[in-house]
Amino acid sequence: MSHEQRLSQPEFIGLIAMLFAMVAFSVDAMLPALPEIAAEISPDAPNRAQLILTSFVFGMGIGTLFTGPLSDSFGRKPVILCGAGLYIIGAGMAWQSNNLNEMLAARALQGLGVAGPRVVALAIIRDIYQGRRMAQIMSYAMMIFTLVPAIAPFIGALIIEAVGWRMIFAAFIAFCLLSTTWLALRQPETLPPERRRPFQPSALWAATRECFSHRSFTLSTLTQSLTFGILFATLSTVQPVFDDTFGRADSFPQWFALIAVIGGTASILNARLVMALGMRQMAQLGFGSQALLSSVVVIASLTGELPFALFVLWTATIFFMVALVIGNLNALAMEPVGHIAGLAASVIGSVATMLGVAIAIPIGLAFDGTPVPWAFALSALSLLGFAMIRFGLRAA
Repeated sequence: MSHEQRLSQPEFIGLIAMLFAMVAFSVDAMLPALPEIAAEISPDAPNRAQLILTSFVFGMGIGTLFTGPLSDSFGRKPVILCGAGLYIIGAGMAWQSNNLNEMLAARALQGLGVAGPRVVALAIIRDIYQGRRMAQIMSYAMMIFTLVPAIAPFIGALIIEAVGWRMIFAAFIAFCLLSTTWLALRQPETLPPERRRPFQPSALWAATRECFSHRSFTLSTLTQSLTFGILFATLSTVQPVFDDTFGRADSFPQWFALIAVIGGTASILNARLVMALGMRQMAQLGFGSQALLSSVVVIASLTGELPFALFVLWTATIFFMVALVIGNLNALAMEPVGHIAGLAASVIGSVATMLGVAIAIPIGLAFDGTPVPWAFALSALSLLGFAMIRFGLRAA
């Protein structure tokens, strides 16, 4: 892509942040609604309402497998716009759902659609940037993206209070239309026809094999699965802990905003340090610190009453760690496969997301009114991630 075709860097970062933020908004705005949704469409099994989050993510994981290869064949923008159409249909179906099964199916379709903006935005970045510069651009995008998790529960709570939880899905549709219209009007296509690859099973299989022939790609993708497991387990469990453990459901949006803002500062730190220290060192720092902090929470919970302030601080460090790690692992995985960036982004996103959901669901369902199962699982996952980066990626 020529320099003349590029958006200015601030506008490009803002656009990418909006496309990434469709996922966060679709999850975080639902958090204050979980008790009301459970009471209305799943009264016999209220803890199953958290599956509304993981069904969305599972659909996204499936869609992620196809959107990258499709964008390698047909271009980046058409795939994003088609995915946005599916997302809007799924949001409309969820808006009208009358039972939990209908809601889960609609949310899965919504997730299938959001895979387009989520994955292809990463390929667009790789079309233009690479290596540490790519990691830096992603860090800047994450700085803006952080505002969405901070305000999404507020928006969800306001909508619930004013017009009921179903209107949250109208907000999803509006956000999708805003971000994809910006893309359609302003962002030039980054994959010219001469660089496109045929959408053929044999070609896709060969490219997938090529991705996993790189040790750094394989290890970075598996390590990112642990990161997503930590993130999805946290999103599924954090609201019930605020409600059941500490009795602070009413103030949850305010506390979650603070947590999200603190966590988002990791992107600022990463943008400043990654050029000097490198992606592997930053990711290793994130996992190692979280393993230690989660262990402290387990010990504090088992030996006495967990202080609320410590719980809030720990939850903020989880989002801090995720923000510190994900962009660097993406950049490490994508580095050797820039010539098939769309498919590589799909493989990374699909494998990491579906494995992350598989890790998160049992952690969320193990909720027993305390944060102990959650904190213990995060300590073990973080320790494993630290070991994979320190010993596996160092060898790679």
